[in-house]
Amino acid sequence: MIDQATIDRIMDAARVEEVIGDYITLKKRGASYTACCPFHNEKTPSFSVSPARGIFKCFGCGKAGNAVTFVMAHENLTYWDALKVVAKKYGIDVKERDLSPEEIRHNNDRESMMITAAYAQDYFTKILRSHVDGKNIGMAYLAERGFTEATIEKFQLGYCLDSRAAFSNTALRDGYKKEFLVKTGLSVERDSGELADRFFGRVIFPIHSISGRVIGFGGRTLRTDKTAPKYVNSPESEIYHKSSSLYGIFFAKKAIMQRDKCFLVEGYTDVISMHQAGIDNVVASSGTSLTADQIRLIKRFTPNVTVLYDGDAAGIKASLRGIDMLLEEGLSVKTLLLPSGEDPDSFARSHSATEFVDFIGAHEEDFISFKTKILLSDSKSDPIKRAEVITDIVRSISVIPEAIPRSVYIRECSKLMDIGEDVLTGEVAKLRRKKLYADAPNAPKPPEPPDAAASPDALHTPPIPAFVENVFCREQERELIYLLLRHGNQSCFGVRVSAYIISEIAGEDLSFQNLEYRQIFEEYRKLLEASETVDNRHFINHPDQKICELAIDLLSEKYTLSKIWKLPDASEVEEDRLRVEVPKAINVYKSKIVTQAIMRLQQGLEGKTDEALDILLLKLGELSKVRTKLSEMLERPVF
Repeated sequence: MIDQATIDRIMDAARVEEVIGDYITLKKRGASYTACCPFHNEKTPSFSVSPARGIFKCFGCGKAGNAVTFVMAHENLTYWDALKVVAKKYGIDVKERDLSPEEIRHNNDRESMMITAAYAQDYFTKILRSHVDGKNIGMAYLAERGFTEATIEKFQLGYCLDSRAAFSNTALRDGYKKEFLVKTGLSVERDSGELADRFFGRVIFPIHSISGRVIGFGGRTLRTDKTAPKYVNSPESEIYHKSSSLYGIFFAKKAIMQRDKCFLVEGYTDVISMHQAGIDNVVASSGTSLTADQIRLIKRFTPNVTVLYDGDAAGIKASLRGIDMLLEEGLSVKTLLLPSGEDPDSFARSHSATEFVDFIGAHEEDFISFKTKILLSDSKSDPIKRAEVITDIVRSISVIPEAIPRSVYIRECSKLMDIGEDVLTGEVAKLRRKKLYADAPNAPKPPEPPDAAASPDALHTPPIPAFVENVFCREQERELIYLLLRHGNQSCFGVRVSAYIISEIAGEDLSFQNLEYRQIFEEYRKLLEASETVDNRHFINHPDQKICELAIDLLSEKYTLSKIWKLPDASEVEEDRLRVEVPKAINVYKSKIVTQAIMRLQQGLEGKTDEALDILLLKLGELSKVRTKLSEMLERPVF
């Protein structure tokens, strides 16, 4: 048996188009994918996959299901075996065993909590529509906010009576257990043992999971008492995790897929008003700080996010960290600043869908322009504050995982802030190099020796410009992998050889072109981040036979360094040898890349217009400086 929590993790992680795409070729068609059905012979595709709904359907033979049932049918597996196949794809550890009575009870309790939450939603909705207080207080408030009957029904809005235990007493009479009312956070147990309603006197906003089940609630008070919190949310529970939930995701996921964009706002009413205005690809973080899990949930449906801000400058500055988190997860981020005094809720209610969409198109901007405008708003001509703004923006650019978007943003920042691209590129590379050390928490950190010549920072080559493409350097790549496998756990300049090599290569987004060398490098990097030392048995016993053979070859004594090395005397200790070998291997590798880039640019000079020629000459100038520095560090000409 597989416990329910693991099953839920597997089902949440599985993307139906990715799982099925491992077996058949899918073609994009709008928000869905099509293919010829693998379960019956056909020439015209009738097999459809809907990522938004997480299902597949063949309109020819009628076969339908989700990612797991597809694997069951295609591989002729049991449900449990198919779950394990999907779990393996997403790196989820499955411990198959007989569930203990306690685990069975836990799974049953979780389902009981789901049923209790569904009951509560139905109760609150009925009170809103049929009870005199629900209609006169709750419905009157929602009507005042401009919500239509259709909107109220769609989001299953409700009302909890302004009585301390009206809901709890009704639920107990209907047979729902006190234990689950408390565990879901719907009720609070007093010292006397009696229950009190958590949401009494509040309009209710049910929170749905990605599959549409009610997992929690938000309640807005209608009291004038300023000491009472305006909103109360369900506490963390077995079924509701605030950090991994987004309000409105169930209603928005299809539209997000279709439009390939997600609008991110703060509150419940922002989402509802925008939906009612016709903009339904919108979700909210529900007033909490944005989390990595919430961002990954958005990324399942689109890489494009526009964050909507109201005119509160102080609030915007406090929430700018969310932009960096979005960038770090690889999303393309735009921002939209609404007019002063407006928020998404009020703006959606006072404008038509067309007006709102037109405003977005005319005013959304990339995060660099936005951050610059916000952060420079009170700095005026102060050069120190201007430098702080540039540093802040460079820090944001440095977290972007992909090299091409980083290069584009560096160029834009250079123009906007009137500062050289080479300076920005160097700062970004430095920050990424530091992050690589930080991401390996068990690895020794770069020391701060008194002698600058002994510091690894003194050995960092000038950053290779972002426009330079990687080239095939088989011999140089082999030298670096040899050093990584044979000496990775030894010390060099106060840090491990592996940390030093990885920071120099990955820190500048250089990538090995030999597939086996690249795979070893990337796997070594991940292992280093997870543990203090890397055991080479991982590569010797690798399931990929090519990796296994290559590791054995490099770790055997028959392999020696190439003739380019001028090794120290045998009397020198191992660390002194590595202080020479490792930097030289890195610099030789980089010199090969720079030399090839210069040759390509020189070949492209002929026949260029004046403007294009100027750009090429500027690039050649940058590369020449790097090549000169490499020549000095290698103590020989670089050709």
